[in-house]
Amino acid sequence: MPAYAIAHLQAAAPHPDIAEYVERVPATFEPYGGRFLVHFAQHEVKEGSWPGNVVVIGFPGITEARTWWDSPAYQEIAPLRSRHIQGDIILVEGVPEGYDPTGPAKALREALSTE
Repeated sequence: MPAYAIAHLQAAAPHPDIAEYVERVPATFEPYGGRFLVHFAQHEVKEGSWPGNVVVIGFPGITEARTWWDSPAYQEIAPLRSRHIQGDIILVEGVPEGYDPTGPAKALREALSTE
């Protein structure tokens, strides 16, 4: 199943460290099959608030995403970002091809009926 690194990053003042991070980060995830799916694209808020920027990196699986995050290459450059940009970052597993949401809905209905 695919997996994703998703970052919700607050806007930050331009800084040379951030430019260096953006230049170097692809070389850290490409060996694990990672690629940018969303990178500082304009977004449209439909509910709530979502200040800042969104970054999504896709991976072949959660193992590759975790291995990238923990890799010496990524950990070496991570402070270039984290010293200047606040945000939230998660790793999340996607759903398989042909995923059917009726199974989880059925489990939810069953749980509600036992209350």
